[in-house]
Amino acid sequence: MPGRAHPFEAEDRRRVTEAFSLLTASARVRRAPDLLCRACVDLLPVSGASISISGSSTVQALWCASDDTAARLAEAQYTLGDGPCQSALARAAPVLAPDLTAGPDARRWPVFAHQAVELGVRAVFSLPLGTGALALGTLDLYRDTAGPLSVRDLRIALLVRDAVTFAVLSLEAASSDAESADGSEVASWVDAAQADHVEVHQAVGMVMVQLGVDPDQALDRLRAYAFAHGHTVTEVAQEILARTLRLRPTGDDRPKGRGRLGDEGDGERS
Repeated sequence: MPGRAHPFEAEDRRRVTEAFSLLTASARVRRAPDLLCRACVDLLPVSGASISISGSSTVQALWCASDDTAARLAEAQYTLGDGPCQSALARAAPVLAPDLTAGPDARRWPVFAHQAVELGVRAVFSLPLGTGALALGTLDLYRDTAGPLSVRDLRIALLVRDAVTFAVLSLEAASSDAESADGSEVASWVDAAQADHVEVHQAVGMVMVQLGVDPDQALDRLRAYAFAHGHTVTEVAQEILARTLRLRPTGDDRPKGRGRLGDEGDGERS
């Protein structure tokens, strides 16, 4: 019957609620992001998880990751501007890719799928954080084996997504509360989580001025340079802000020097 409760629904909700309640009650705030990711992995049959926060439709910052593979997977999607995470943000709806080795998922994001498989990732499940049509970020889950989530696991994943959304909003609110006893600790990791996001925003602004392009075009240039040189958008942004790299108009790509990221492509070195 429509609307009939699943026999395990109450138990699943209790498990998720207890896990996140214990986390927020016992953990020092400074460790909250890492513990949130760990709780996601403990509650679900996945290999790893990451949480990314989005400040706009194009710029995103990695908030936490359960392991290096999860972090690299998130950065790869951001650098490419493509992948389940980007699709989930754009649609404000879950995007499930149970097999990146072949079939529709591999064809939908061919470059990302290739990079993911090279990292040992076979499946990715991206769930937008937030409510309604507004996504404030994503919870990204990966597995080293192909295959879909079961109906029950997907339900738990959505409960976990809701709990993560609440935790992110609560902790961000605490960071601006001067009366909070933990205010300084919250602010420390909030500032750290926003660092990469701010760097990319600033670099996009510099490229807009240098090339006379709009924000989306500027970010596309950052991504193109990063992809061509095998680096991340964040690394390229840091180089631009340090003024050791200057992107130039397409068609004038003769490098003037050698830098840490290489000396070929549509940028010049100082």
